[in-house]
Amino acid sequence: MTTTPLTALITGGTSGIGRATANKLAQLGIYVLVVGRSTERGKSTLDQIRATGGKADFIASDLRDAASARQVAKKAIELGNGHVDVLINNAGIYPFGPTHEMTEEQFDRVFALNVKAPYFLVAELAPLMAKRGKGAIVNLSTMAADYGSPGMSLYGSSKAAVNLLTKTWTAEYGPKGVRVNAISPGPTRTEGTNAMGEGLAQLAAQGPAGRPATADEIAEAIVFLATDRASFIYGAKLAVDGGRTAI
Repeated sequence: MTTTPLTALITGGTSGIGRATANKLAQLGIYVLVVGRSTERGKSTLDQIRATGGKADFIASDLRDAASARQVAKKAIELGNGHVDVLINNAGIYPFGPTHEMTEEQFDRVFALNVKAPYFLVAELAPLMAKRGKGAIVNLSTMAADYGSPGMSLYGSSKAAVNLLTKTWTAEYGPKGVRVNAISPGPTRTEGTNAMGEGLAQLAAQGPAGRPATADEIAEAIVFLATDRASFIYGAKLAVDGGRTAI
């Protein structure tokens, strides 16, 4: 008797934390569907996964609204032969700046990708997981959602919404076997944060670890929550921030 491989959908899966997570899940024999805007980065990610024997496919989307989230979910279900077992809501943007300098366009873009896209992906996929009696959803939050910090009103508030949704979705779908949890990373070195320069190191220096995380370190925590290693963990927010929110 052959076992049907699990299917994992990872948004923002073509770079940084998402790409590291995709690689690690593929190494466990999970069929990985990576979502991203760039076809070039998507191909590079697939080549990397397949080179080590993993199975993966790419779904192109900017996840700008509910319709695009539904299209991604539909495509993922088709590619996964009718099921998506793991959803990792990783895609996000993080503009920093004082509240009075943020524009309505920036506000809409941040909440569309950071909140609306996960919301409607869960709306499409969690009921199917519940029907099968099992599933795992991991939402990417941030330590900036846990305390007030100048310049992080927009990013932090969008991820604070994700924290609450993690609890609500646990209440809604947990009784049917769907585990919903969140990862709360601290400063992490990725392609996206390289533009911060020394600012990233200065932010990381405020925590006990005294340094930024690598994408692989965050990915390890995501994989833990996404797999049966965390079978009794529901509705948690795991801080992977070098101890910053502990002090």
